[in-house]
Amino acid sequence: MDSLITAAARALAAGDPFGALNRVALREDAPALALRGIAMAQLGDLARAKALLRRAARAFGAKEALARARCVVAEAEIALASRDLGWPAKALDAARATLEAHGDRLNVAHARHLAIRRLLLIGRLDEAERALADLDPTPFPPASRAVYELAVAGIALRRLRSGEARVALQRAAQASGRAGIPALSAEVESALQVLDTPAARLLSRDREQRLLPRDVEALLASPTLVVDACRLAVRHADTVVSLATRPVLFALVRALAEAWPHDVARDALVARAFRLKLADESHRARLRVEIGRLRRALRPLADVHATGRGFILRPHHSGEVVVLALPVEEAHATVLALLADGESWSSSALALALGSSQRTMQRALEALAASGKVQPVGRGRSRRWMAAPMPGFATALLLPSALPID
Repeated sequence: MDSLITAAARALAAGDPFGALNRVALREDAPALALRGIAMAQLGDLARAKALLRRAARAFGAKEALARARCVVAEAEIALASRDLGWPAKALDAARATLEAHGDRLNVAHARHLAIRRLLLIGRLDEAERALADLDPTPFPPASRAVYELAVAGIALRRLRSGEARVALQRAAQASGRAGIPALSAEVESALQVLDTPAARLLSRDREQRLLPRDVEALLASPTLVVDACRLAVRHADTVVSLATRPVLFALVRALAEAWPHDVARDALVARAFRLKLADESHRARLRVEIGRLRRALRPLADVHATGRGFILRPHHSGEVVVLALPVEEAHATVLALLADGESWSSSALALALGSSQRTMQRALEALAASGKVQPVGRGRSRRWMAAPMPGFATALLLPSALPID
């Protein structure tokens, strides 16, 4: 490797893409193409970066497997940054195996970090945690150690272990400071701010209160019966009754929880659960059926008693009953929560992250675009969607299906 390539690589490692381009911008050999691709990625021109890395991989040829594997890892990082979550994970696994065979431990760890970050984005926390447990961060240089700690914090945040997340982010801040890469330090600082940003709302009959992540963690560990509107579940301590596939039952229990310790009139429950303005005898009969189903579902935690005018929720314990609601409740709030990271997402990536069909996601995006809440970028298959971050809320912490904490 000649001196210009070495100097460009060192500039990129220090977060100086312009310094790297000054050395290799006019060169067309394989190492220079790869470094130019990484520099363009650091500058945000992801399409150009991807094209340069693919040219570099072809230029290296079949005999230079190590260099080609490094290009694949760099391309995977660009795919993650551009929210191309459908990028073939098998290609990254194959590249990692090649890197391991050649003893490139640093890039092996980087490839693992990329796989973990992808798993976090699509809500597969258990897999991400297992993959992270296989990594020993002790020999990592400061930049890689900061990335590792960011992954630890990301899992802890999504499981609402705020104390663990804060400790990991403090270690990440120390490591990023030693690395001296401004972009990495900015990412750590942004993650730290999430810990002090409201992540949910607590609703009861007489109050509404914004909760920080640590407040949500404390609430779920308390003796309070929590009707969790973020994940469509009812919780008390370690007992969780999921109603994610039974929206009518969840609508009923939420209405009862919001009125607790008082009852709710039958006609009000019909309107809430069945979305009807007027109730007749057939609707009241259906309500009795659904209340019976709700009683059976909530048997481990509470009972539903009939009163003279309606129904009332009676928890088995003596604690309070509250509703944990999303910080922003509106149509397609989970889509907006993902887009709030400021990145551009494809409809297929959003569908993968939220466990939905691509056509359903396209309809949601079209509705949000019509109301001016998101905007498309590009056309056809290259179209991406963006939205401005919602100020004052850590929305991505409480995505119901994509980011479970159980």
